[in-house]
Amino acid sequence: MTDLSSSSLRSEAQKPTGNSPPPPTDPGHVSIALTPPSPTPPSAATNTRKISLLPLIFLIFYEVSGGPFGIEDTVRAAGPLLSILGLIVFPFVWSIPEALITAEMSTMFPENGGYVVWVSSALGPYWGFQQGWVKWLSGVIDNALYPILFLDYLQSGLPVISRGLPRVASVIALTFSLTYLSYRGLSIVGVAAVVIGVFSILPFVVMCLVSIPKVEPLRWLVVSRRKGVDFSLYLNTLFWNLNYWDSISTLSGEVGEPSKTLPKALFYALLLVVLSYIFPVLSGTGALPLDQERWTDGYFAEIGKVIGGGWLGWWIRAAAAASNMGMFLAEMSSDSFQLLGMAERGMLPEVFARRSRYGTPWVGILFSASGVVVLSWLSFQEIVAAENLLYCFGMVLEFIAFVRLRVK
Repeated sequence: MTDLSSSSLRSEAQKPTGNSPPPPTDPGHVSIALTPPSPTPPSAATNTRKISLLPLIFLIFYEVSGGPFGIEDTVRAAGPLLSILGLIVFPFVWSIPEALITAEMSTMFPENGGYVVWVSSALGPYWGFQQGWVKWLSGVIDNALYPILFLDYLQSGLPVISRGLPRVASVIALTFSLTYLSYRGLSIVGVAAVVIGVFSILPFVVMCLVSIPKVEPLRWLVVSRRKGVDFSLYLNTLFWNLNYWDSISTLSGEVGEPSKTLPKALFYALLLVVLSYIFPVLSGTGALPLDQERWTDGYFAEIGKVIGGGWLGWWIRAAAAASNMGMFLAEMSSDSFQLLGMAERGMLPEVFARRSRYGTPWVGILFSASGVVVLSWLSFQEIVAAENLLYCFGMVLEFIAFVRLRVK
């Protein structure tokens, strides 16, 4: 929509009027609204491939979820019944509306930058830029968690990486390796997301099937055996695990036939996320006697070990570690292409719009990776608090922009 308006204005400005020469241009003036996208280098154009449906589904899956890892605290806070009800009801309250807004806005503005473009079109370039840096910072803070969580899952088998110089070197090496994979191309990232996704989901499919003879449905009706329900932990855990549907919008320009592919991908990813939460919780709470205090991060590996044996417990632990890699790759792609979209609109220096020979925004990737390394030394609680604050500010601007564009 914006491109059509800009090209129309430029063509009108270039039409000669009588014998008057064309109006002079001011080389020092920069217009955010009318700055045309920077031309893509030939090397990037020939190597850029559009994302198809299946990789897009798994990229969304990893932007939002990555599997049931982290959902355990809903049982700890409120018991099986409220946990199951929350995983059914909360998607209708938050996830589905956010996904629908993302689908509509991304098909209306099928270009990189996503929510930055929406807010700029509705509220002007100033608020578009505020949206851009807030959401980028939120994404980088979120991404700083994943190398640390990956090492946390491995340190029980490799105690040497639990502290000191080996841990620092491991964080930097892992960040560098995943960043290089992001640099090599979005199509490679998409394939990696599919492979990691299948590997991470399969152990829970096995666990659910093996647990069927052991399930006692009455165990699902327990509310809480603690002193009341911890609603703060309960709601924060649901919100943490069921948001970020808008992140995929920053890759809209890289999607083949976005008006058809994006809505389908969001629909299938929504089903995949919700089902990947509900069935493991049903399996774990129905097959084993309830011990609420043990329902915290990493408990699914213990459940798998009890239900299927040690091999299943280790598979779930490996799946949790691999899932952090998938979330890192998806978030890095979203953050870097957001910066590319902002540069194409004149909000950032043109260098951020440059693509590598693989079609990736190499400056944006390097910039985002640097932020990840710097912020990875924050504590988990500091990261979550900062991320939630920035994310909520960005979502307020998105909803305002959506309503204003709808009214227009």
